Amino acid sequence: MLTCNFARRALFTPIRWRVFQSSLSNSHLTPRQVEIVKSTIPVLQDHGIAITTLFYERMLNAHPELRNIFNIAHQATGAQPAALAHAVWAYASNIENLEALKPAVARIGHKHASLGVTADQYPIVGENLLSAIKEVLGDAVDEPLLDAWTAAYQQLADIFIAFEGNLYQKAMETPGGWKGWRKFFISRKVRESDEITSFHLIPVDKGTLPTFEPGQFVSIRCYIPELGFYQPRQYSLSDIPNGKYFQVSVKREFATGIKPAGRISNVLHESLPEGSEVDVSMPFGEFVLDINTTTPIVLMSGGVGLTPMMSMLKKIVEQGKMRRVVFVHAVRNGRVHAMKESLSQIIAENPQVSRAVFYEEVSDSDVKGVDYDFVGRVDLSKIKEKVVLPNADYYLCGPLPFMNAQRKDLESMGIDQGRIHMEVFGAPV
Repeated sequence: MLTCNFARRALFTPIRWRVFQSSLSNSHLTPRQVEIVKSTIPVLQDHGIAITTLFYERMLNAHPELRNIFNIAHQATGAQPAALAHAVWAYASNIENLEALKPAVARIGHKHASLGVTADQYPIVGENLLSAIKEVLGDAVDEPLLDAWTAAYQQLADIFIAFEGNLYQKAMETPGGWKGWRKFFISRKVRESDEITSFHLIPVDKGTLPTFEPGQFVSIRCYIPELGFYQPRQYSLSDIPNGKYFQVSVKREFATGIKPAGRISNVLHESLPEGSEVDVSMPFGEFVLDINTTTPIVLMSGGVGLTPMMSMLKKIVEQGKMRRVVFVHAVRNGRVHAMKESLSQIIAENPQVSRAVFYEEVSDSDVKGVDYDFVGRVDLSKIKEKVVLPNADYYLCGPLPFMNAQRKDLESMGIDQGRIHMEVFGAPV
């Protein structure tokens, strides 16, 4: 999980979009092949998950080294096959309108880059995906269909290779930047709440740390002896660049019902003391704050989704601009409310910043107006005058039901979709 583990409405810069567009010039699909790919859309709806489930099984058995890249929990729950099935269906559905894929390419491409995905791995994916299509669909797959999907996959691979190649190039050109994994050690662990701990990460080589944009994330990779391979997870950077260390704030995921405990979050919390080493990626991600405007901003988070929001908030006040900020946060109770002292201090020192904190439940030790402002789930009708602001931008991060509810309410209040930016954590394909 990213520190917010959630489909992103990405911001796509003109430079990166030109890379996307230039990769389309290599397309070799004929009009007939386009029609064949489109004709498979109903089949992908019916058999997509069966195809992608078999694909991952075949590929990971044939190439066990790729287990170091994929989240085994997403495999076990079916989230990864489901995400890939949807992505393949979306690609086929937009085969004549590839511009519609921009947000998905940005989201997946940044995740791929943080995991160190390389161009030479795409043929492995293609071979196993096409084999899975053939095996699941059987006699329904003839030579023209296989040729069409071979060409279609190559087109999609070219798009991702170009996009991710650009990300790697920019990373290497960034002072202190790198490609792949870099060794860091945990210099400090800070308990933020009953569930969330912040980790200060310093490069083992003591070299320069790159800057990053508020809202970006890093991947952290730990070796899991009982599995025999590495497992990566993505976490939002929860502070602003300081040139000394990266900070991520990780929620410890406990087992609930049929949901197992979070493997990496528990390793970080319980098994890795200060001084331990982990592998860390360059910062990536398109869910970033626009620091060049002065219009109002509303930051809305649920639970651990506040981590990229705190980075954004700190950046705004660091700039010294009197930019109006409303910080809306939802959390179960005061025991799991992370970083509330830091937020209170920022508000006390910056009159242009206000908040609306919702606790689902309160205890005798929770003080209204100090720890929280409202009881219950976020209800924007209670704070409509505070959050509906002219020319404001809205950044949302939290569990999917939370974000869907807030987006729906904002749109019902007349907020333009283009001003609502979302960070959703889920399985990269």
